[in-house]
Amino acid sequence: MLTVLLVEGLRHSLLSISQLCDKGYKITFEPNLCLIIDSKLTETVLVGKRVNNVSCITSSMNCLLTRNDESWLWHRRLAHIHMHHLNRIASKELVAGLPKLKFERNKLYEACQKGKQTKSTFKPLNVISTSKPLELLHMDLFGPSRTMSLGGNYYGLVIVDDYSRFTWTFFIATKDETYHVFKRFVKVVQNEKDCSISSIKSDNGREFQNEKFDRFCSKLGIKHNFSAPRIPQQNGVVERNNRSLEELARTMLNETELPKYFWEDAVSTTCYVLNRVLIRPILKKTPYELFKGRKPNVSHLKLFGC
Repeated sequence: MLTVLLVEGLRHSLLSISQLCDKGYKITFEPNLCLIIDSKLTETVLVGKRVNNVSCITSSMNCLLTRNDESWLWHRRLAHIHMHHLNRIASKELVAGLPKLKFERNKLYEACQKGKQTKSTFKPLNVISTSKPLELLHMDLFGPSRTMSLGGNYYGLVIVDDYSRFTWTFFIATKDETYHVFKRFVKVVQNEKDCSISSIKSDNGREFQNEKFDRFCSKLGIKHNFSAPRIPQQNGVVERNNRSLEELARTMLNETELPKYFWEDAVSTTCYVLNRVLIRPILKKTPYELFKGRKPNVSHLKLFGC
């Protein structure tokens, strides 16, 4: 945001030329005009008329502050979620603490462009195959990361509840830690919801398909389903979730220019935000509300890295 200087007794506000230049604007002074040009978009955003020895910008013109408005601030706070999605959340009042703004994609955000490059996807199925939380959990491992996180980890274990799409992420140094993390997770989540996990679904990775995992699932009566080898689309719920986590985490790291070893913190932040702002198809509620039974509050969120 630009600082507006105050001069005691002056009836007009002053714009700082140095701050405008720092923000990427080009200032051109002509005999009767002052032009403020956006260097990236190469367009004139403000025109000031010379009055005596001062260039004046009338109040009827758009203020530069609106170009860095609150809607883009909330876009960044909410892990760079798409503007169209933010409009749906705000209009349906699915979360608390989000102001009623008009979220418009009126510019190209470089960090989003770099972090969300994509290709064509498979069409989703508009059906809900489960009726309650913990009836089916989707699991997958992403990694290894080329950079070790601050916590000394290289992998991320992602677990998604099929009914609510509520997501948990756990970070591990080696694949063989997957069993111990899952074992602790089962005890915690079953106590929290006071119900048992019915079945889980994963790929054929050796971290999931092994004797210890089989014995643990058999002991608790959990059915373990596997997707077909080399067909990641069959485990598409968690695979797509992985992509969202990685894209948005990469976007936040690109924007803040933080070292890559902060990737674990970026993924954790992204998971926290997505649980509160995504909308479950058909049910039209957020994963947090479907799993916790109450609307999430996002008023406390700050920019990543601030």
